[in-house]
Amino acid sequence: MNWQLLARANTHPLRISILEVLAMDEGRTLSPNDLSCELRTPLSNVSYHVAELRRTGLIELAGERPVRGATEHFYREATGAAKRNGAVEAVG
Repeated sequence: MNWQLLARANTHPLRISILEVLAMDEGRTLSPNDLSCELRTPLSNVSYHVAELRRTGLIELAGERPVRGATEHFYREATGAAKRNGAVEAVG
């Protein structure tokens, strides 16, 4: 995990927890619902912070699947190139 980039993103404690969970076991792919259950935090809070982490380039969309008329999104820790691009956007 790039801790310098993490500091630049002006992170919230929940965002740090999300990044830690996604980085476990050499990288995991989870949905906001999975993260909500694992972190025991309301889905609305997790979804907001996942969106912010994606916007800053710290996580990326890994896949989607249809679930009861909606689309469930799955995220993973961003690759090196995406992290570098996100850092420029988050700081600049």
